Amino acid sequence: MATVIDLKELQRLPDRELLQHVLGEDVWEHITSLAHAFGLQLGDEASSTTGRGSYRLMCARELLSRALVEDLQGKPILGNPTTVQEFLRLKIGGLAYECFWVLFIDSQNRLIRAEEMFRGTLTQTSVYPREIIKRALQLNAAAVILSHNHPSGVSEPSRADENLTNILKAGLSLVDIRVLDHIIVGDAQTSSMAAMGLM
Repeated sequence: MATVIDLKELQRLPDRELLQHVLGEDVWEHITSLAHAFGLQLGDEASSTTGRGSYRLMCARELLSRALVEDLQGKPILGNPTTVQEFLRLKIGGLAYECFWVLFIDSQNRLIRAEEMFRGTLTQTSVYPREIIKRALQLNAAAVILSHNHPSGVSEPSRADENLTNILKAGLSLVDIRVLDHIIVGDAQTSSMAAMGLM
């Protein structure tokens, strides 16, 4: 029976635990022994009771996405479109359900935070403009990049995606927040609605 991986729980794990799951228990025990020999503290040891294969891969994926976010922090996000798309592909590509992410950006086009705002089913996600506007104001964002995945694996934007983008652009513009892009994530590729001239 396959182990069900809870992505929300995975995102809450500290880097140390994720690395432990990626390396495996035995490797981590050797690292811990060496660290103690040199007087280093790695934090409380935690044991893993979850399955290996796909969980290990998901931990590695989470670590990589965190590294990409660190790479984006403090730099103009518009200068890193490939990194943004790769981050989103790592986060939501290949999922069996739709989810909607928002990257909140400051007035210097630097990433403030990337958050999953809504989670749906195989074919749709309910998106509430009010919640996005509220969160953008809380974070003092000047702009946003929207993104969601297509579990079908096809990254082409649908007519519904275009309509939703226009609704969000109109709502956010009322509070002087720009929508820079809406990135659709498939299994192996992403589509930028801005690059396609659909914004």
